[in-house]
Amino acid sequence: MVVSVACVPRCGYRTITDRPVGRRSDNAGPMLVERSLHPDWLSNAYLIADKPGGTAVFVDSGAPLRPLFDAVSREGLRVTHLLTTHADHDHVAGDDAILGRYGCPVVKGDLETGGLSIRALPTPGHKDDHLAFVVNDELCCSGDVLFKDAVGGGDLEQIRRSVMDVLMTLPPGTRVLPGHTDETTIGREWEENPFVRVWRDAEPEGTEPVRVGGEEATLVVWSPDYDGKGKAWVRFADGRDAIVGGSRVERG
Repeated sequence: MVVSVACVPRCGYRTITDRPVGRRSDNAGPMLVERSLHPDWLSNAYLIADKPGGTAVFVDSGAPLRPLFDAVSREGLRVTHLLTTHADHDHVAGDDAILGRYGCPVVKGDLETGGLSIRALPTPGHKDDHLAFVVNDELCCSGDVLFKDAVGGGDLEQIRRSVMDVLMTLPPGTRVLPGHTDETTIGREWEENPFVRVWRDAEPEGTEPVRVGGEEATLVVWSPDYDGKGKAWVRFADGRDAIVGGSRVERG
Protein backbone atom coordinates (compact mmCIF):
# COMPACT_ATOMS: atom_id res chain seq x y z
CA MET A 1 0.00 0.00 0.00
CA VAL A 2 1.37 3.42 -0.90
CA VAL A 3 0.45 6.75 0.58
CA SER A 4 -2.61 8.13 -1.13
CA VAL A 5 -3.03 11.39 -3.00
CA ALA A 6 -5.37 12.46 -0.20
CA CYS A 7 -2.48 12.19 2.26
CA VAL A 8 0.17 13.75 0.04
CA PRO A 9 -1.11 16.38 -2.38
CA ARG A 10 1.98 16.23 -4.61
CA CYS A 11 4.12 13.19 -5.26
CA GLY A 12 7.48 14.95 -5.44
CA TYR A 13 10.10 14.00 -2.87
CA ARG A 14 13.72 14.15 -1.94
CA THR A 15 15.52 11.25 -0.36
CA ILE A 16 18.82 11.51 1.43
CA THR A 17 20.80 8.39 2.29
CA ASP A 18 23.52 8.76 4.90
CA ARG A 19 26.19 6.13 5.31
CA PRO A 20 27.55 5.98 7.87
CA VAL A 21 25.78 7.85 10.65
CA GLY A 22 28.47 6.62 12.97
CA ARG A 23 29.26 3.45 14.86
CA ARG A 24 27.26 2.08 17.72
CA SER A 25 28.92 1.33 20.99
CA ASP A 26 28.84 -2.41 20.17
CA ASN A 27 30.81 -1.72 16.96
CA ALA A 28 28.26 -3.76 14.99
CA GLY A 29 28.41 -1.32 12.07
CA PRO A 30 26.92 1.88 10.73
CA MET A 31 23.25 2.77 10.92
CA LEU A 32 21.35 3.58 7.76
CA VAL A 33 19.16 6.68 7.53
CA GLU A 34 16.74 7.49 4.73
CA ARG A 35 14.72 10.71 4.65
CA SER A 36 11.74 11.81 2.60
CA LEU A 37 10.58 15.43 2.45
CA HIS A 38 7.02 16.52 1.69
CA PRO A 39 7.08 19.18 -1.06
CA ASP A 40 4.28 21.29 0.44
CA TRP A 41 4.38 20.72 4.19
CA LEU A 42 8.21 20.49 4.25
CA SER A 43 7.77 17.71 6.81
CA ASN A 44 10.20 14.81 7.07
CA ALA A 45 9.64 11.09 7.41
CA TYR A 46 12.60 8.89 8.30
CA LEU A 47 13.60 5.26 7.96
CA ILE A 48 16.37 4.24 10.36
CA ALA A 49 18.02 0.80 10.29
CA ASP A 50 20.74 -0.84 12.32
CA LYS A 51 22.52 -2.23 9.22
CA PRO A 52 21.86 -3.47 5.68
CA GLY A 53 19.67 -6.55 5.92
CA GLY A 54 18.81 -5.64 9.49
CA THR A 55 16.07 -4.10 11.60
CA ALA A 56 14.41 -0.78 10.79
CA VAL A 57 11.91 1.68 12.20
CA PHE A 58 10.00 4.55 10.66
CA VAL A 59 9.91 7.91 12.44
CA ASP A 60 6.83 9.96 11.51
CA SER A 61 5.03 9.52 8.21
CA GLY A 62 4.05 12.91 6.81
CA ALA A 63 6.07 12.71 3.60
CA PRO A 64 5.96 10.60 0.41
CA LEU A 65 6.62 7.06 1.55
CA ARG A 66 7.45 5.33 -1.74
CA PRO A 67 11.19 6.18 -1.54
CA LEU A 68 11.33 4.81 1.99
CA PHE A 69 9.43 1.66 1.02
CA ASP A 70 11.88 1.21 -1.85
CA ALA A 71 14.78 1.53 0.59
CA VAL A 72 13.30 -1.20 2.79
CA SER A 73 13.23 -3.55 -0.20
CA ARG A 74 16.61 -2.49 -1.58
CA GLU A 75 18.40 -2.95 1.75
CA GLY A 76 16.51 -6.11 2.74
CA LEU A 77 15.24 -4.56 5.98
CA ARG A 78 12.76 -5.87 8.55
CA VAL A 79 10.48 -3.07 9.72
CA THR A 80 9.42 -3.56 13.34
CA HIS A 81 7.92 -0.27 14.56
CA LEU A 82 6.62 3.18 13.67
CA LEU A 83 7.69 5.93 16.06
CA THR A 84 5.58 9.07 16.34
CA THR A 85 6.97 12.35 17.67
CA HIS A 86 3.50 13.93 17.82
CA ALA A 87 0.13 13.58 16.16
CA ASP A 88 -0.12 16.67 13.94
CA HIS A 89 -1.44 15.66 10.51
CA ASP A 90 1.80 16.49 8.72
CA HIS A 91 3.56 13.88 10.86
CA VAL A 92 1.00 11.05 10.84
CA ALA A 93 -0.61 11.34 7.39
CA GLY A 94 1.00 8.12 6.17
CA ASP A 95 0.55 6.01 9.31
CA ASP A 96 -2.11 3.78 7.74
CA ALA A 97 0.11 3.12 4.72
CA ILE A 98 3.01 1.98 6.92
CA LEU A 99 0.85 -0.09 9.26
CA GLY A 100 -0.99 -1.69 6.36
CA ARG A 101 2.20 -2.61 4.56
CA TYR A 102 4.32 -3.87 7.46
CA GLY A 103 1.84 -4.66 10.25
CA CYS A 104 4.05 -2.94 12.80
CA PRO A 105 2.88 -1.22 15.98
CA VAL A 106 3.05 2.49 16.69
CA VAL A 107 5.37 3.26 19.59
CA LYS A 108 5.50 6.37 21.78
CA GLY A 109 8.12 5.31 24.28
CA ASP A 110 11.51 3.66 24.75
CA LEU A 111 12.31 0.81 22.40
CA GLU A 112 14.91 -1.87 21.87
CA THR A 113 14.66 -3.57 18.48
CA GLY A 114 17.44 -5.37 16.63
CA GLY A 115 20.56 -3.26 16.96
CA LEU A 116 18.61 -0.08 17.67
CA SER A 117 18.38 1.30 21.19
CA ILE A 118 15.89 4.17 21.25
CA ARG A 119 15.17 6.56 24.11
CA ALA A 120 11.96 8.58 24.04
CA LEU A 121 12.50 12.00 25.63
CA PRO A 122 9.39 13.91 26.72
CA THR A 123 9.67 17.33 25.05
CA PRO A 124 6.36 19.15 25.51
CA GLY A 125 5.63 22.63 24.28
CA HIS A 126 4.55 22.19 20.68
CA LYS A 127 2.25 19.38 21.86
CA ASP A 128 1.77 18.13 25.41
CA ASP A 129 2.73 14.56 24.49
CA HIS A 130 5.58 15.47 22.12
CA LEU A 131 8.57 13.12 22.12
CA ALA A 132 12.09 13.31 20.74
CA PHE A 133 13.76 9.99 19.94
CA VAL A 134 17.48 9.41 20.56
CA VAL A 135 18.78 6.47 18.55
CA ASN A 136 21.90 4.62 19.72
CA ASP A 137 23.04 7.81 21.44
CA GLU A 138 24.09 9.15 18.03
CA LEU A 139 21.13 10.93 16.48
CA CYS A 140 17.99 12.63 17.72
CA CYS A 141 14.68 12.87 15.89
CA SER A 142 13.53 16.18 17.37
CA GLY A 143 10.07 16.48 15.79
CA ASP A 144 8.69 20.02 15.97
CA VAL A 145 10.57 21.26 19.04
CA LEU A 146 14.04 21.99 17.62
CA PHE A 147 14.92 22.95 14.05
CA LYS A 148 18.02 24.28 12.36
CA ASP A 149 18.18 27.92 13.56
CA ALA A 150 14.71 27.84 15.17
CA VAL A 151 12.39 26.18 17.64
CA GLY A 152 8.81 25.01 17.40
CA GLY A 153 5.75 27.08 18.10
CA GLY A 154 3.71 26.52 21.23
CA ASP A 155 4.02 27.21 24.94
CA LEU A 156 7.22 29.26 25.21
CA GLU A 157 8.27 28.15 28.69
CA GLN A 158 7.70 24.49 27.89
CA ILE A 159 9.59 24.85 24.61
CA ARG A 160 12.45 26.51 26.45
CA ARG A 161 12.66 23.70 29.01
CA SER A 162 12.43 21.01 26.34
CA VAL A 163 15.20 22.60 24.30
CA MET A 164 17.55 23.76 27.05
CA ASP A 165 16.98 21.19 29.81
CA VAL A 166 16.55 18.13 27.58
CA LEU A 167 17.91 18.44 24.05
CA MET A 168 20.86 20.75 24.78
CA THR A 169 22.14 18.26 27.36
CA LEU A 170 22.84 15.75 24.58
CA PRO A 171 26.44 15.53 23.31
CA PRO A 172 27.33 18.34 20.87
CA GLY A 173 28.05 15.88 18.07
CA THR A 174 24.54 14.41 18.21
CA ARG A 175 22.91 14.70 14.82
CA VAL A 176 19.47 16.30 14.92
CA LEU A 177 16.90 15.03 12.41
CA PRO A 178 14.06 17.56 12.75
CA GLY A 179 10.42 17.25 11.78
CA HIS A 180 10.89 19.78 8.97
CA THR A 181 13.65 20.40 6.42
CA ASP A 182 17.37 20.35 7.11
CA GLU A 183 19.26 18.38 9.71
CA THR A 184 21.66 19.96 12.16
CA THR A 185 23.61 19.03 15.30
CA ILE A 186 23.18 19.83 18.96
CA GLY A 187 26.54 21.63 18.94
CA ARG A 188 25.59 23.83 16.00
CA GLU A 189 22.30 24.85 17.59
CA TRP A 190 24.04 25.62 20.88
CA GLU A 191 26.36 28.00 19.07
CA GLU A 192 24.11 29.48 16.37
CA ASN A 193 20.40 29.07 17.13
CA PRO A 194 19.12 32.58 18.05
CA PHE A 195 16.66 31.25 20.64
CA VAL A 196 19.29 29.10 22.33
CA ARG A 197 21.81 31.93 22.38
CA VAL A 198 19.39 34.20 24.23
CA TRP A 199 18.27 31.43 26.59
CA ARG A 200 21.89 30.74 27.58
CA ASP A 201 22.66 34.47 27.93
CA ALA A 202 25.10 34.54 25.02
CA GLU A 203 22.99 37.29 23.44
CA PRO A 204 20.75 39.92 25.05
CA GLU A 205 17.01 39.98 24.51
CA GLY A 206 15.92 42.23 21.66
CA THR A 207 14.12 45.52 22.21
CA GLU A 208 12.66 46.30 18.77
CA PRO A 209 9.03 47.50 18.94
CA VAL A 210 6.68 45.55 16.65
CA ARG A 211 3.01 44.78 16.23
CA VAL A 212 1.52 41.28 16.29
CA GLY A 213 -2.13 40.83 15.40
CA GLY A 214 -2.72 44.52 15.98
CA GLU A 215 -1.13 44.47 19.46
CA GLU A 216 2.02 46.33 20.43
CA ALA A 217 4.88 44.03 21.38
CA THR A 218 8.65 43.80 21.71
CA LEU A 219 10.65 41.51 19.44
CA VAL A 220 12.80 39.49 21.83
CA VAL A 221 14.22 37.00 19.27
CA TRP A 222 14.01 36.75 15.51
CA SER A 223 15.26 33.65 13.70
CA PRO A 224 15.07 32.02 10.30
CA ASP A 225 12.54 29.21 10.06
CA TYR A 226 12.07 26.19 7.84
CA ASP A 227 9.22 27.80 5.87
CA GLY A 228 11.28 30.86 4.94
CA LYS A 229 8.99 33.23 6.87
CA GLY A 230 10.94 33.46 10.12
CA LYS A 231 10.09 32.69 13.73
CA ALA A 232 9.77 35.22 16.55
CA TRP A 233 9.65 35.38 20.31
CA VAL A 234 7.60 38.43 21.20
CA ARG A 235 6.59 40.04 24.48
CA PHE A 236 3.31 41.90 24.59
CA ALA A 237 2.73 45.11 26.52
CA ASP A 238 0.96 43.20 29.32
CA GLY A 239 3.99 40.95 29.84
CA ARG A 240 2.78 37.90 27.89
CA ASP A 241 5.45 36.03 25.92
CA ALA A 242 4.74 34.04 22.77
CA ILE A 243 6.47 32.24 19.92
CA VAL A 244 4.82 33.23 16.65
CA GLY A 245 5.38 32.79 12.95
CA GLY A 246 7.34 35.57 11.35
CA SER A 247 4.51 36.44 8.97
CA ARG A 248 2.48 37.66 11.95
CA VAL A 249 5.09 40.23 13.00
CA GLU A 250 4.86 43.78 11.66
CA ARG A 251 8.28 45.37 11.79
CA GLY A 252 9.28 48.94 11.07
